[in-house]
Amino acid sequence: MTAPSTFGLSSEARNLHWLLSNLVEEVPGIQSVAVVSSDGLLLLSSDPGRNTEAREALETTRSTPRGSSADLATIVSGIGSLTIGAAKLMDSGPVKHTMVAMEEGSLFVMSISDGSLLGVHGSADCDMSVVAYHMALFVGRAGHVLTPELRSELRKSLEDASAGSAR
Repeated sequence: MTAPSTFGLSSEARNLHWLLSNLVEEVPGIQSVAVVSSDGLLLLSSDPGRNTEAREALETTRSTPRGSSADLATIVSGIGSLTIGAAKLMDSGPVKHTMVAMEEGSLFVMSISDGSLLGVHGSADCDMSVVAYHMALFVGRAGHVLTPELRSELRKSLEDASAGSAR
């Protein structure tokens, strides 16, 4: 994982970046991670600035994860909306987490707070229980600090990073 620049960010934002980096580096089989706001905007990513690189890798080989964290954020947002709607129709309370096991990978989506979601794309051989456990730790540590102000700061830092890499 390429560590994003945290220069100029608040201590809460730097802590969230550290927690995300730790999640990716410590848990075997995690390929991509995205934190998404309730309105579907990417807030935090395991590969900011690598979206173009991920797409180029996809064109040359099928052994790499498809797309990027921005693509993962789109998928996480869609799955989050679908499961929230299903839970309402079934009158079953709020959705805590969703797991999708695929032939060549897995997808995990977990609620953080205020509708924010943590999404993880894992390899086919990842231990789903270990990934889910570490996601729950991340949510427990990040949920109480993910305030509207912090979400705004994270979103702005991603936009600034995108503008800087486009130059």
